[in-house]
Amino acid sequence: MAVYSRALSVLIRAFVWLLLSSSFSNGIESDINCLKSLKDSLEDPFNYLSYSWNFNNNTEGFICKFIGIDCWHPDESKVLNIRLSDMGLKGEFPRGLANCSALTGLDLSSNKLYGTIPSDIPDILKYVTSLELSSNNLSGEIPKGLANCSYLNVLKLNSNKLSGQIPLELGLLSRLKTFDVANNLLTGQVPHFGNASISANNYANNAGLCGGPLPACQAPSKNTHPGIIVGAAVGGVTFAALAVGIGMYFFLRRVSRKKKEDDPHGNKWAKSIKGAKGIKLSMFEKSVSKMRLSDLMKGTNNFSKDYIIGSGRTGTLYRAKLEDGTSLMVKRLQDTKHSEKEFVSEMATLGNVKHRNLVPLLGFCVAKKERLLVYKHMPNGNLNDRLQLVSEGDKSLDWTLRLKIGIGAAKGFAWLHHNCNPRIIHRNISSKCILLDADYEPKISDFGLARFMNPVDTHLSTFVNGEFGDLGYVAPEYARTLVATPKGDVFSFGVVLLELVTGERPTYVANAPETFKGSLVDWVTQLSSNSKIQDAIDKSLTGKGCDGELFQFLKVACNCVVPAPKERPTMFEVYQLLRAIGERYNFSMADDILMPSETGDADYIEELIVAREVKENH
Repeated sequence: MAVYSRALSVLIRAFVWLLLSSSFSNGIESDINCLKSLKDSLEDPFNYLSYSWNFNNNTEGFICKFIGIDCWHPDESKVLNIRLSDMGLKGEFPRGLANCSALTGLDLSSNKLYGTIPSDIPDILKYVTSLELSSNNLSGEIPKGLANCSYLNVLKLNSNKLSGQIPLELGLLSRLKTFDVANNLLTGQVPHFGNASISANNYANNAGLCGGPLPACQAPSKNTHPGIIVGAAVGGVTFAALAVGIGMYFFLRRVSRKKKEDDPHGNKWAKSIKGAKGIKLSMFEKSVSKMRLSDLMKGTNNFSKDYIIGSGRTGTLYRAKLEDGTSLMVKRLQDTKHSEKEFVSEMATLGNVKHRNLVPLLGFCVAKKERLLVYKHMPNGNLNDRLQLVSEGDKSLDWTLRLKIGIGAAKGFAWLHHNCNPRIIHRNISSKCILLDADYEPKISDFGLARFMNPVDTHLSTFVNGEFGDLGYVAPEYARTLVATPKGDVFSFGVVLLELVTGERPTYVANAPETFKGSLVDWVTQLSSNSKIQDAIDKSLTGKGCDGELFQFLKVACNCVVPAPKERPTMFEVYQLLRAIGERYNFSMADDILMPSETGDADYIEELIVAREVKENH
């Protein structure tokens, strides 16, 4: 069955490739021109594109290493995804994207785009499956032409200044699963989406919308005589002219004040579950006292934005302080479409996944459409934030602690890959998912949550909805294979190890020459090829009697991020190599990681995951 599933997955990807092959025939030069046009048309105040997008290169596939760019194949300049969220980019919608003829995913959210969405957007983005333009300054009407983007799975236009009516034609988008236009100036009847479940939250803060999940639209009176309408209009002009100046002044003041009053704590979603406060939480730890949803709401001030301690692809994380003084973390999962039965079943499995280096999942809660997970609090936050403090001058994270964190995290990931039942591929490894307790013992979070990240059901969009992970951590083969594997996790963890030993960020290297525009992996690879690999080591760590350990640690990291998956070590091997480096420190006396079986864990897990993805997609 596994062999059949893998063969079916290969056939599906081959079909996608053939479907778009006509667009690829002239794609090499046009896609390069596409990115040149995009770069030239947008202001880049933080130099994200200036640092990374260097077009002085004749190597085939060089644009695939640009920040925010995913290609169909890493050695061919055919752009699959463009993800440039939250980069401060400013300008109008870049029409030059039409030259990226095989583009399927575009994310320009949380920037400073202005102007209108082009009416001919189907001609610009012919094969788009995911379009995210939220949190910009776009204005005007939503173009009816979007209804001709027939492959759309995700359309997010929330938090802009869009006005007018939402085109009812959008209801014809049969593949659409996610649609959000909240926080705009829209009016009128909302479309009817037959195959998508769109909630009132997706239309929130648009005072003039009605229908669907919102209150019904009021039909116009049939008995109103045209003459009466004209007379009333003429008679009202004089009064309106006198009142408009004063009225507009007070209206604008009230609108500004009302927005703050409507949602002062950024937790409007939490108000929808207030009626469910009596719901009991399902708890896995017998030592934890029984709790209700009301306890979590009190402990987070009704999930106020002031209590947010992190956010990512899987959802938003809140700190909670209960009345008895207990500190917890509560994760609100992001837009999961799974049924309550599926969710409860998956939680029952994850609740039994326990290891010293995993964040303990204490319980969960289902409240209407919301899914909440309860974790033990980690007082030292996540590794990413701690490393940022190091770059700002904090010297508390010395080499001994960094090595301890690397070994402990490797141990947790090795246990997930090789000894956990069921075995788990994380899919979203980064320094943000490694949390630190009071003793700086690393605890892995978000394990097993990839299943809840909006599974897709069309062969054209198996790469949609966050499947590619955070920038700088994604294995190069993933855009080509569209399959998550243990070796992909090893690559991502290798980037985390590079962060620990270099003190640099995954996508931007502060210590590299100004002419260097690549990622952390690119920089280390370049130094290695020039026999200057030791130049990558954080200078604050050297000269303190541990240079040999630093070099060995760096070598392990480099082995994890080699381009060919088969040449990377397994996670078990990574753990054993790091454990040998830190042997003299006695970080952990117990070793519960068993030698993997000789049947090939990697191939076995890959078969399982491909089989499950094919099942979900069909």
